[in-house]
Formats: sequence, C-alpha cells, structure tokens
Amino acid sequence: MTADIPPLEQETEVRALIERELALDIGPGDATTLALVPAGAEAAARIEARQELIVAGGAIAAEVFRIADPGLRTEILIADGCPARNGDMVMRVQGPARTLLAAERTALNLLQRMTGIATATKCLVRIVADYGTLILDTRKTPPGLRRLDKYAVTCGGGTNHRIGLHDAILIKDNHLAFWRHQNRGTLADAVRSARAACPGLKIEIEVDSLEQLKAVLPAKPDWVLLDNMPPATVAEAVGMCGGICQTEASGGITRDNIREYARAGVTAISVGALTHSVKAADLALEFE
Repeated sequence: MTADIPPLEQETEVRALIERELALDIGPGDATTLALVPAGAEAAARIEARQELIVAGGAIAAEVFRIADPGLRTEILIADGCPARNGDMVMRVQGPARTLLAAERTALNLLQRMTGIATATKCLVRIVADYGTLILDTRKTPPGLRRLDKYAVTCGGGTNHRIGLHDAILIKDNHLAFWRHQNRGTLADAVRSARAACPGLKIEIEVDSLEQLKAVLPAKPDWVLLDNMPPATVAEAVGMCGGICQTEASGGITRDNIREYARAGVTAISVGALTHSVKAADLALEFE
C-alpha cells in the first residue's frame, strides 16, 4: 500500500521554508506593528489580483498565516490553476491584526512568485497548444524554492522535468567532455554505460549538432536534448529520431520563437526562464 502524500503546504521541507522565511522577516518582532497596532486588535483583509493571471500557491499563503498565528483564518476564493481577472479577490484572511500584518509580506512573496510562474507557463502552453508540445521546467530554481516552483509550473499546465539529479539521467556536454577526455568510447557508449549503471531510469543525452545526434541514436536513448539548434535543424533532428526516441528542444527559446520550435515537431520544449527569471504576479493585500 502506498502511503498518503501530504498536501504541498504540509510537506516538511515546505513548512521549514515558511518557518524560516517568517523568522527572517519578523526576527524578534515586527517593530512597526508593535508600535502602532494595539494587542488584541482584529482585522480582515483580502488578497486581490491586479492583472490577469493563473493562481498558484493559495494554500501556501494560507499556511504562512496559519503558522504565523493559528488564530488567523483564511478563505481561498480562487483555486490553484484557475484564472483570475484584474480586480478579482483571490483570498480573504481575518484575525489578530498584529500577526496578519507581520505575515503579509512572506505570504505575498511566495504567492506572487508561484502565481507568476504559473501565469508565464500558461502563456507558453497556450502558444504551443495546436502542436501538443509539452512545456518543461528545468532545475534552474533558487535554493529552497524548487518544490514550490515546480508545483507552480504544473498549475500553469506545464510538465516537470527532473526534480533533481536522482530521478533521471541527463548526459550533458560537461559529462561528455569528461567521457571523451578519458577515452571511454563513443557517445552511444556513454548512453549504454548509463543504462547499465541505472537500468530503472530514463536516459536523455544532450546533442548540439546533427552529427552528434547520428552518433547517439544507435544506443536508442529515451530522449535527446537538442541544444541551441535553430528550428529548421530541430525539424531535421526530429525526423532522424522518428520511432527511436523522444525529443526536447532547449536553449534560446522565448515567447517570440517558441511556436516555431513546436511546429518543428519536438515532443517537449524546456524553458529555464520559467523559474530563473520569473516576474512576480501583481497581487496586493488590502485591509477591509
């Protein structure tokens, strides 16, 4: 029997992140609030969208308030993965005014980042929808935020690539440079060696030319990563891979050119900017 998986906001690493961020922000006490807000004062506030967006992280924001003070009560009005329009109320929170104010920034920081990732992901998903192309994230995430970032990508309709180095093999250029330096064989031999060492994992290998791709295909990797190739070359590579392996395009892909890569026929497109250069969504907390 498989053990029940706790909700994201109750996972140990996520709770530790929230507690750490609250401690960093509040320190020994919220000096401004302690100076101006009476102990025992109650308040109610709303978090509202200031742009069109895809919500992600509502339960995380609610958990921030709960950890700051169990007396703070939240109501999520727009669920993760759902759209919100400019002016829509995403969440309400009420309870002790002091802790509501103290937790406000931490809750908004996480909610704005996650919603920004989901919104950017959905934009790309819509652009390539006609081609059935998967939008993948990468491991280019800030320390401590990977679990939240990758969850936010799924809220926007994207697909998670590797969570870490442990759950799939991706043979990149630096691995291959070391492999060649040791004179251990061909690129196809590298794939075969990886499969023998980790038979239960998917094998992907990065190539940056059609010549490299041709050398790799006899080993039948599960995926090939077509790195920094123009769309026309990607289309040719996809033709070479037909029936052998799945294809991922990466490198230099933006909102402006992503449709061309999808049209080339790749299985998936990975975009590191979804998490390493995310623009926070415009959300605001206002007292009622």
